[in-house]
Amino acid sequence: MLRVYGRHPSFGYDTRGSTPVLHTPTEFAHNGYCVVPQLLTAPVRSFLHEYALKAARAGQLTGGDSQVPNTPSRYADPFMESVLQLLLPRVAESSGLELHPTYSYFRVYKHGDALAAHLDRPSCEISVTISVGYDADMIWPVWVERDRAAAAIELHAGDGMLYRGTEVRHWRDTFAGTEATQLFLHYVDQSGPHRDWKFDRRPALGNSPVTDAILERLTRHACP
Repeated sequence: MLRVYGRHPSFGYDTRGSTPVLHTPTEFAHNGYCVVPQLLTAPVRSFLHEYALKAARAGQLTGGDSQVPNTPSRYADPFMESVLQLLLPRVAESSGLELHPTYSYFRVYKHGDALAAHLDRPSCEISVTISVGYDADMIWPVWVERDRAAAAIELHAGDGMLYRGTEVRHWRDTFAGTEATQLFLHYVDQSGPHRDWKFDRRPALGNSPVTDAILERLTRHACP
């Protein structure tokens, strides 16, 4: 089984197919989505993947939601909230926008899961979906559609796709692998119509000094 983990091959065009690898604010503004290769460093990604799998297998996660019933998930996990905050500067740079973080969410998808085409709620105005890790024979693409043009986006483990969640329809076909951990990070434009959804209208994010410190240490270890 293909388990991990590789780097996105190049900027410009994905050599595995015809999917454009979009990565500048101009392209994001024009298309409503862009790929951000290796958004998670290898140490952070490995830590989060193991953490999510252990939590799912131990029965510590919520047993699904209305979009994907009976699939382990968690809203505002402290470690994922730290990632939400840690990646804010890079997401803002890639989008060309000043952003407020709203919330994080993750799922551990299982064989046979699918995600119906949908748009997101206001607190997901600017979103990132990140492939944290997977156990599958092939990459499970994320489909996006805007102005009746659909594209299948392939994300290697660690890659993220930045997209306008309230404008770009997105979905996933049936998963043929065993497990796939996906992290969703959500933001709003500080000058946009949904700016009041900062922190998803909570008093603060759910991270802590401890989770921040652990992830910052793992990030430093990835630097040469």
